Amino acid sequence: MQLLLIFISAALVNNFVLARFLGICPFLGVSKKLDSALGMGMAVIFVMVLATAVTWPLYIFVLTPLNLTFLQTITFILVIASLVQLVEMILKKYIPTLYKALGIYLPLITTNCAILGLAIDTLLKEYSIGASLIYAIGAGIGFTLALIIMAGIRERLEVADTPKPFKGTPIALITASLLSMAFMGFSALVKV
Repeated sequence: MQLLLIFISAALVNNFVLARFLGICPFLGVSKKLDSALGMGMAVIFVMVLATAVTWPLYIFVLTPLNLTFLQTITFILVIASLVQLVEMILKKYIPTLYKALGIYLPLITTNCAILGLAIDTLLKEYSIGASLIYAIGAGIGFTLALIIMAGIRERLEVADTPKPFKGTPIALITASLLSMAFMGFSALVKV
């Protein structure tokens, strides 16, 4: 039951994009089209889960015993950058259309603060490796859910009769803020 609460908390209640405001750059940049939003979401889930699977034991079994915890951030960034390069190579070889659609936002996963924030947050919450992986899956699914919802709304807004001053970025920011407020409704579900 505790793992289910961790998952729901990461996906809905403490959504990294809409509640914590981490990962805003890819959220706004890739959410123009539904297919690229889904592709980015899958890539972020993959990187979040693998980053957690690598950074948690690295911190617990290497950095802590050697008293090198001050190297946590740079170590985590190196791990995340390596994983993003792996995702980029896989997409370039097997799904070139998605690779082109994601464009500059794919390498920006490396600097996506949501992934680094997740790696650090699992340690601050003192989760076990299993709970950390569930948290990572929930956070990735929450990130993807936010991207997909935003992309669906933005695709509809392209054909809507939006006043000229609000077209483009202004309406995207207004939509993101309304979506964020809607997700605040989930805060009554779980307190983890």
